[in-house]
Amino acid sequence: MRTASFRTSAKCLLVLLALAGVVGGAMGLAGPPWAEAQAKPAELKIGIVSFLSGPATVFGVPSKNAAEWLIEKYNREGGIGGVKIRPVYADEAGGAEKQVAEFRRLVLDEKVDLVIGYISSADCLAVAPVAEELRKLTVLFDCGTNRIFEDSKYKYVFRTKAHQVLDSVAAAKYVLSVKPNVKTIAGINQDYAWGRDSWESFRRAMLKLKPDVQVVAELWPKLLAGEYSAEISRLLVAKPDVIHSSFWNGDIIGLVKQGAPRGLFSQSLVVLTAGEHMLQDVGKDMPEGVVIGARGDHWFLHNANDPLHKEFVDGYRARYGRYPIYPSYHMYQAVAGVKAAYEKAMKAAGGAWPSLDQAIKAFEGIEYRVPPGRTMTIRGDHNGIEPAIMGLTKHDPKYPFAILDRMMVFPAAEVNPPLGVKSNDWIDSWKK
Repeated sequence: MRTASFRTSAKCLLVLLALAGVVGGAMGLAGPPWAEAQAKPAELKIGIVSFLSGPATVFGVPSKNAAEWLIEKYNREGGIGGVKIRPVYADEAGGAEKQVAEFRRLVLDEKVDLVIGYISSADCLAVAPVAEELRKLTVLFDCGTNRIFEDSKYKYVFRTKAHQVLDSVAAAKYVLSVKPNVKTIAGINQDYAWGRDSWESFRRAMLKLKPDVQVVAELWPKLLAGEYSAEISRLLVAKPDVIHSSFWNGDIIGLVKQGAPRGLFSQSLVVLTAGEHMLQDVGKDMPEGVVIGARGDHWFLHNANDPLHKEFVDGYRARYGRYPIYPSYHMYQAVAGVKAAYEKAMKAAGGAWPSLDQAIKAFEGIEYRVPPGRTMTIRGDHNGIEPAIMGLTKHDPKYPFAILDRMMVFPAAEVNPPLGVKSNDWIDSWKK
């Protein structure tokens, strides 16, 4: 009798539980916030893509170095919520088509949990739709084009830095502060999304701030052309008051080393919006009085005594024998952003490991600390915003390369379009 009674009671309990499930489902009752969460994995596997071969290694290797240094630091400290990070490095060289194939390999073959990568604007424009297709969290650490989030909306793609408009607008404002009577401008920029977007924003900003400025030359050499004799000759003939260039990687080093001996940098005020990264490579050959941008406020002497910044600069230099450059800072912002987002999601999930959707939700609107000792903000449009530094090159006996003099720091609100406003529309809206 006791057995029968027990069986009857058990059956009743099962029925009640089943009914509760049906009712709960019918009523759309939500479970606890950690209901979606998963068991902690053995590791967080991150694909990290940067230029590891070719002329762009001057840019790509320092970014890889920063990832290596920071991931090792985080792993020594317990990883992310007790989960160690395992990087899988991949080479960005080879063009956009190759990078799409490489992205698929990282996701489908290497089984990475997320991807951090892409310096070239062409590469990130090509990869972003594939990230959506494969539903893989992808963090753009450097890609500068404003088109990514102004022309498209993505669920799985974020950028942990500001886009090129920051550089271009800051450059225009800085030029007018040091050369207010400028009458003519010219541009020499790489013929692809980054170069065209950068020049358009700078040109538009200059004409808005000083409507009487005339454009006397617009030159478009191919990316990684390497040889600029013809373009330098045209600029020497045009004699613009200001020359704008968003060159990066080996191209910018070539422009400086080819143009300086011919007097290009003494004839015109040259603005290199992405110039900070090559100062250590060019060394004493860098002319003085050149306007240099740092793609944000990424300069090792800016706010140098901040503990977080000092730790990064000192640790990076001890490990690699050089000071970190802005690609290094950009990679730091990406890796730190992933850690901050996952930890924020874990906190919301009661300490449990978050699902992909929970991690994405945490990324939106996140704020976290980065060198040089400030808060990094990722807006609801999945784009980061940050301040900008501009300065003039000057040689100092303390350093074997030119440093920045007469620096100006432009707050984020002054050089980033407001949320939901396209860059050109924002510039056009400025009041005279």
